Amino acid sequence: QVQLVESGGGLVQPGGSLRLSCVGSGLTLSPYSVGWFRQTPGKEREGISVITKDGRAVYVDDVKGRFTISRDNAKNTVYLQMDNLKLDDTALYYCAAGLYDNYFSIDFWGQGTQVSVSS
Repeated sequence: QVQLVESGGGLVQPGGSLRLSCVGSGLTLSPYSVGWFRQTPGKEREGISVITKDGRAVYVDDVKGRFTISRDNAKNTVYLQMDNLKLDDTALYYCAAGLYDNYFSIDFWGQGTQVSVSS
């Protein structure tokens, strides 16, 4: 069964850090661009970062300078290092794999991991 599995979410105080992981299960990630998305109740899912198969990273302005996306093809894993977390970062975070060329055409989604930022 092909799937993406996220982990690393949790509860953290404002200003804290978390590192999310996205592992391909039955799926080799190296040929794909992999992105991170987040969603809160009542809002649309938003893309926040993507890393291409060649390692180029793209971020939305809201997370630029605070979040870092990276990939380790030997571990078949993509990471999202989140620093200086804010209350508004609270969301369900998803990873996705597909083709990115200014537009992200997604082939696979993970099930999500919850990130809660609270004092």
